[in-house]
Amino acid sequence: MISKLRKKRASINFLVHYKKSLKPHYLNELILELTEISPRDFFGQGNEHINLIKKYFPKLKIVARGNKIKAFGEEDRLEEFEKRFDQLTNHYLKYNRLDENSIERLLSSQGAAELQVPEHSGETLVHGVSGRLIKAQTANQRRLVDAAKKNDMVFAIGPAGTGKTYTGVALAVKALKEKQVKRIILTRPAVEAGENLGFLPGDLKEKLDPYMQPLYDALRDMIAPEKLTHFIETGIIQIAPMAFMRGRTLDNAFVILDEAQNTTHAQMKMFLTRMGRNAKFLITGDPGQIDLPRRVISGLKEALLVLNNVEGIEIIHLDDKDVIRHKLVKKVIEAYKTIEHQN
Repeated sequence: MISKLRKKRASINFLVHYKKSLKPHYLNELILELTEISPRDFFGQGNEHINLIKKYFPKLKIVARGNKIKAFGEEDRLEEFEKRFDQLTNHYLKYNRLDENSIERLLSSQGAAELQVPEHSGETLVHGVSGRLIKAQTANQRRLVDAAKKNDMVFAIGPAGTGKTYTGVALAVKALKEKQVKRIILTRPAVEAGENLGFLPGDLKEKLDPYMQPLYDALRDMIAPEKLTHFIETGIIQIAPMAFMRGRTLDNAFVILDEAQNTTHAQMKMFLTRMGRNAKFLITGDPGQIDLPRRVISGLKEALLVLNNVEGIEIIHLDDKDVIRHKLVKKVIEAYKTIEHQN
C-alpha cells in the first residue's frame, strides 16, 4: 500500500487537556495521504465515512483535510488504526467503492479475519453485464468461493442479504463459462404452492417465475439478455421445482438448491442423491426463515446435523456482517434475533 498511501509518523508535542486532569500528554502523530484515491468518495459525503471511522477509534483524535488524514494518540492504537485503514483502502481499490456496511465490517472484530482469507478467493468471478465485475465482497463470501473450489458439495447458511445466493450463481456462471460444467440447474422449493403448481396459469416456466425471481435477477447481472434467453431455451440453464428433480441423475452440472430451509426430509434426501459425475452442488438457506407447516422438520436443518462431519462436504456460515444490502437490513436482522431468542 505504500504506493497508494503515503504514511508519516512523528512524535510531536500535542497538548491535550482532559476534563479529569490538566496534566499535559505528549501523543504520537500518524499522517496518511491518499495519492490514488478520490478523497471525496473515500471520506464520504459530508465526511460521513470518516465520522463512522472515528466511532471505532474513540481514543484517537482523527482529522481529515484535503487528501490527508491525521491521527493523534498512543502508539499501539495508531498501529491498529493504520492496519485497519490499509484494509479500507485495499477494499476501495479492489471494488472502487466504500460504504457504511463495508466500513463497519472491516473495522469490527471480523475485520482481522479478512487477512486470513486466501488471496485468490478475492478474484473476479464473472465479468458481468456492462463490464460489471462480480466478486465476493466479504470474508465469508470469499470462504464460500474457496470452499466451492475444494469441495463438490457446499452448504451456504445465512440470513437474507448476505449474498449467499448471488455468490453461488456467480460461481455457477463462472464454471459454465470456463467449460467446467455443461449446464446450470437452479431449483427452489415452491412452498407457497405446495409443489403443486397446476392451478397457476401458463407453462412451467411461467408458473415457476415468481419463486425463481431472485435467481433470474442474479443471472441478468452476469449474462447478457440474448445469451441468457438462448441458454434457457436450449436447456443449458435449467430452472425447475424440486418435484422435477426426482429420478434424474445430474451429471456435468452446477446445481443450486436455493431456500433449502423449506425442503422436507424426503425432498432434501432426494435432491442430494441426484448428484452425478463431475457435478457441483451448492445448497443455500436460512434456518431462521422456515415457511414449512408446523411439526414438519426442515430438510436443511436435518442435513446440517447429519452431514456435518462428512468428508468432501463443507458448510459455510454467513452472518449479519456479510449483509451487503441497505444498512437497515443488518439492523432488522439484529432486531429479530432479539425476539427469536426470547421465544
